[in-house]
Amino acid sequence: VQLQASGGGLVQAGGSLRLSCAGSARIFSNYYMGWFRQAPGKDREFVANIYMSGGGTNYADSVKGRFTISRDNAKNTVYLQMNSPKPEDSAVYYCAAAAYGGIWYAGEMSYWGKGTLVTVSS
Repeated sequence: VQLQASGGGLVQAGGSLRLSCAGSARIFSNYYMGWFRQAPGKDREFVANIYMSGGGTNYADSVKGRFTISRDNAKNTVYLQMNSPKPEDSAVYYCAAAAYGGIWYAGEMSYWGKGTLVTVSS
């Protein structure tokens, strides 16, 4: 398994949850890392990504100011800290890796992890 996401579960609106994605050293050394999500009946959408050095990040407008992405290259792990989640944040969250930064499109990812389900109760 190249990427493995974990940390999903049930959280109350206004609470907090942290997702993790562990992967191979080869991927973490050479790729930008990030997250997408997909709610039932909807397309997979970009959430956030982080540059290889950790020095740059991008967020979807819908999560800006509430979610924080970070990475620990020594542990080959990327995190998504979800603060003040809302019911509309409920989705399967996928970690991904790409050869470029900026705003991502699902069809252009180099690697995908299996998703982890996040359910936000009101």
